[in-house]
Amino acid sequence: MTDTDRPEAPQLQAARSQPQLPAELLAVLAHLSSPQDIACLLSDLLTPQETEALAERWLIADRLSRGEPQRAVADALGVSITTVSRGARSLKYGAGGFALALATLRKLPVG
Repeated sequence: MTDTDRPEAPQLQAARSQPQLPAELLAVLAHLSSPQDIACLLSDLLTPQETEALAERWLIADRLSRGEPQRAVADALGVSITTVSRGARSLKYGAGGFALALATLRKLPVG
């Protein structure tokens, strides 16, 4: 996806300070060619709890982006409405990563 294809993300009124990921790590992620390779790297980088949290956030964002109500997402995934609301804020006010990733997902061949 080119920069011109990238969905624009609304800017937060008050910028949050977030840790920056190392440029080398981002470059490696961008060049890994298979989902299995990326999964191996993430498995080494993340704890099991972090992996679970990452997967949960992804499912929340995906369901919300498809128009599913927050309460239905919370009930279906067994998470609190607060957790789902955080995901909704990330979709609406985040850096645009979820929108970019979900747009990419929608373009992938099924199966």
